[in-house]
Amino acid sequence: MLMATSISPAIPSSPSRRFSILTTPNAKFVKVPALCCLRKNGEINGLSRTPSPMDSGGQNDGEMSLEQSSNVELEMKNNEIWRLFKEAQQNILYLNKQRLKAVEELNEANREKQLLVDKIEQLEKETRRASGKDNLALCWALLLRIDAMVLGGMISPAEATDLRRMVMDRKVSVANVFSDMLQKRDAELLAELRHFSEGSKKKGFHIIHICTEMEPLVSIGPLAPYITGLSCALQRKGHLVEVILPKYASLDLDEVQGLREIEAESYSYFNGELHGNRIWTGVVYGIGVTFIQPLYFSSFFNRDRIYDYPDDFERFTYFSRASLDYIAKSGKQPDVLHLHNWETAIVGPLFWDIFAKQGLGNTRILLTCHGLDSQCLEEPDKLALCGLDPGRLHRPDRLQDTAKTHLVNILKGGVVYSNKVVVMSSMDSKGRIIRSSHGLEHTLALHKEKLLVAPCGFDNSTWDPSKDNFLPVNYSAENMRGKDACKVALQQQAGLSEHASFILVGCIFSEVSDFELEKLKKVVWNATKGGAQFVFMANGAVPTINRALRSFQEELELKALKYGAAPVSITSGDQNFRYSADHDHEITRFSQFMRSTFGNMTLSQALDEINNNPSTWKTKISDAMMRDFSWDAECCDIHVSAYTAVKSL
Repeated sequence: MLMATSISPAIPSSPSRRFSILTTPNAKFVKVPALCCLRKNGEINGLSRTPSPMDSGGQNDGEMSLEQSSNVELEMKNNEIWRLFKEAQQNILYLNKQRLKAVEELNEANREKQLLVDKIEQLEKETRRASGKDNLALCWALLLRIDAMVLGGMISPAEATDLRRMVMDRKVSVANVFSDMLQKRDAELLAELRHFSEGSKKKGFHIIHICTEMEPLVSIGPLAPYITGLSCALQRKGHLVEVILPKYASLDLDEVQGLREIEAESYSYFNGELHGNRIWTGVVYGIGVTFIQPLYFSSFFNRDRIYDYPDDFERFTYFSRASLDYIAKSGKQPDVLHLHNWETAIVGPLFWDIFAKQGLGNTRILLTCHGLDSQCLEEPDKLALCGLDPGRLHRPDRLQDTAKTHLVNILKGGVVYSNKVVVMSSMDSKGRIIRSSHGLEHTLALHKEKLLVAPCGFDNSTWDPSKDNFLPVNYSAENMRGKDACKVALQQQAGLSEHASFILVGCIFSEVSDFELEKLKKVVWNATKGGAQFVFMANGAVPTINRALRSFQEELELKALKYGAAPVSITSGDQNFRYSADHDHEITRFSQFMRSTFGNMTLSQALDEINNNPSTWKTKISDAMMRDFSWDAECCDIHVSAYTAVKSL
């Protein structure tokens, strides 16, 4: 890369070095005769005028006087030259000092500017959190007040359903009308709601997530960003979405607006008795959230970790039953109860055996699985803890585990008792998921008509190279110039040689065996000889490493494509992170795109195409950057189609 720049003159360290002279207003130009430097013995000594050919060999007093006068004149001129040189040298030093001072002042100004920008962003964030005046937050404040009215006996469940529909159908006008009424008493607010409810009509679906994670409140695995991302996407498309969570002691409540406890009695059945719960409500990113806090079993969610306790079945079964009891008492009539993984899969049989008869006959069940390797096997008698009949459910076509027939399989029960099942996978086809489902092959094959596959997503308002504040220079598919500057910045930070021809490879790995390490060394060595540079990132030990790594990889691939980086495999033998090549046509659009571009490409193949066919490579990258792989795109579309399908049953 060529760069045109302005360079300050070099400062000479001694008079013998080459230098440039800067003139000043006080400098004078003196016409100097031809001079030579001679010593008396004929060697170079000092400055003297070159003798004229007409000079005679004899010396007389007049000639001596003339020579002395000439020497004095030469000395004066010599002194004047050195004075000018020193003055020029001082000017150079002064200008260089001023230049350094100006650079430092510029850097300081940039630092102050960045601090100011960070402070403004922080203040804006705090203002948004404190005000809570956005439309969705106001709507959810109203919805939660309606819930409290039902629990307090002020209105019937049927009227509450109508009021909820009205709030969501007219959320913009409702927010404007009721923004200053939230501080009124329930009776006054109810009168205003009734007055405003005329002419309301049903639009969109009402979905309630019963789950164990939600970003940023509690985030352990892929479930947390999925809940928040999908819920926000659904609400942007006009659907009403709320979330029910356990009130863990470790919850991060900083982003919860309007957190309040509902002052009404709430009981749920467990182990033959009714037990009291505290119900809390709030709004997170415009999504209404309800927290259930057990009183008698307070230790269930007052722990350091979220998962991996011996009584996890009891903990999450209690929460699942308490969620259904709360929904029934509050008079909610959602279109869909959305369950997640084995932890809330027990809601399926609970709903159809007990709660469908309690005013929820029009509600349907959808189960999402973020992995089929964690299923929860338990003794059948434990089903009675939440009010289920073990004898009725411990059957091959219901909850009985296929391999360990003396146990019940909770995730299997969720599949059997759900109207639709969504498996989250950006890579696998429906056929491959069924064939490698950790013992659920027969169950999924039997219920394959209810099975859907959906890709993961990401928040494209945060992950966007054209707006990302963490990038030194922003860029987009239409203007890629900034991408080279980002590459150079990364090379600088990683201590790599900064050269435009180098191909930068980010390599992410976890535990690597000695054999795999030697194979990796060979691949890296061959690639570096071809002009590649590597930045390695190790992914440390995490619970359920295979599922966590797989979901991490899928999420990272989506973001990498948005930023113009192609996800490829190290070698052709890396089967864990490759796209299935079977002929099953039931795959996601994302998987189809990856199969046709980077999904089955090795690192060496990618480097070869970059070097030998750069225009084709750039076209692929540009195409990937322009595609929408966010939560709002295919992921949301598949879920809406699933909700539509279950409501037509």
